Amino acid sequence: MTLIKSISGIRGTIGGKVGDNLTPVDAVKFASAYGTFLKQNIAKDKLKVVIGRDARISGPMIHNLVVNTLVGLGIDVIDLGLSTTPTVEIAVPMEKADGGIILTASHNPKQWNALKLLNAKGEFLSGADGAKILEIAEAEAFDFADVDSLGEVTENHAYMDIHIDEVLELPLVDAELVKTKKFKVVVDGVNSSGGIIIPNLLEQMGVEVVKLYCEPNGHFPHNPEPLKEHLGDICKLVVEEKADFGIVVDPDVDRLAFISNDGEMFGEEYTLVAVADYVLSKTPGNTVSNMSSSRALRDITEKHGGTYQASAVGEVNVVELMKKTNAIIGGEGNGGIIYPSSHYGRDSIVGAALFLTYLANQDKTVAEIRASFPQYYMSKNKIELTPQIDVDNVLATLTEKYKSENISTIDGVKIDFPTEWVHLRKSNTEPIIRIYTEAPTQTEADVLAERFVKELKEIAGI
Repeated sequence: MTLIKSISGIRGTIGGKVGDNLTPVDAVKFASAYGTFLKQNIAKDKLKVVIGRDARISGPMIHNLVVNTLVGLGIDVIDLGLSTTPTVEIAVPMEKADGGIILTASHNPKQWNALKLLNAKGEFLSGADGAKILEIAEAEAFDFADVDSLGEVTENHAYMDIHIDEVLELPLVDAELVKTKKFKVVVDGVNSSGGIIIPNLLEQMGVEVVKLYCEPNGHFPHNPEPLKEHLGDICKLVVEEKADFGIVVDPDVDRLAFISNDGEMFGEEYTLVAVADYVLSKTPGNTVSNMSSSRALRDITEKHGGTYQASAVGEVNVVELMKKTNAIIGGEGNGGIIYPSSHYGRDSIVGAALFLTYLANQDKTVAEIRASFPQYYMSKNKIELTPQIDVDNVLATLTEKYKSENISTIDGVKIDFPTEWVHLRKSNTEPIIRIYTEAPTQTEADVLAERFVKELKEIAGI
């Protein structure tokens, strides 16, 4: 059981002791810190914050605590109720709000929850702002409103529909063309809000939807991270239903994975590659992903005459570099699509609509599309951390050992070998070191990963 305080928000397991887990006291404390930060930095008589949550079991409890804490600070709340991360992100500027909070632990299992914090643009807070909120929380420097100045709550449960409307109006989304193809798609909504919004989007695009785990009851039927080892049920069902492909999202619907028509994983790394191939074919330009993402995006970008750049891991870092380079599309290799024509946030609704339009423009199956891309294979591993491990020292030792190679230390350590790479970094969301590798074959990627896991353990003495 653990509580992780980072610049991107507060994340922890439900239950246990205050300060060690995400207890009601901790939820109130960090909601108070966020509201106080807004009051200190925005000169307005009355502030407004948008709040939404995914379907996890602890959602209603955390939701009530956070909403009423903001009310106690004198802040008005637009309550979206059950929602998605990208839906809250688009709602913040549409409501002219001063910020937003999404109550979700994203891909973490059901015992976790979190407060993800947004600015007035509906984008994740900068590192500097996140650090200030942590300081306010630590000092408990809160000043609550008197009885005549309490905030008010306005419920608005229409935003998932509004979000779909916004996506269907994007110039590169062609619902009418998609309707002519009569696609059949299996959707795994991991029993969260994706089980509502993705089928609704697809049905409005004329797609026949086969629902799998689309009841938003928070009882995740499998590990909610959309990785191959967790998705046996949908892989099987796509083949049984003779579907054109399958769509899998995580609980807050900012990560998107596809299953090809043959029941094989399209590969979460290739979600962004496929959508970028379509977007760049219509609107050439630059792209950005994080440095743990596949080289395939670089190859596709260069094919279309654009420039690719890699950022540190984390959505806020990707967005910052996208703005600097005027990137047309970007995201993360975990299935996160960021399409600025909609908004600067990972969005599975946007990604699914663009992919359907891309597929409708192709005379190929999803498996054939996947085979047409540059072929790279990744191995994603992790080592559990104990308090005794000095991660910085471990990574510094590796950096010194491989100093003759092409090394980046923007975020952990990334070593680029001529035909393969390894990226080692401490996770922002879990007490682990992540070890990602990529190579021209799966065997080479696995061997490289095993080598570095072994070296890490030797250096760390575990």
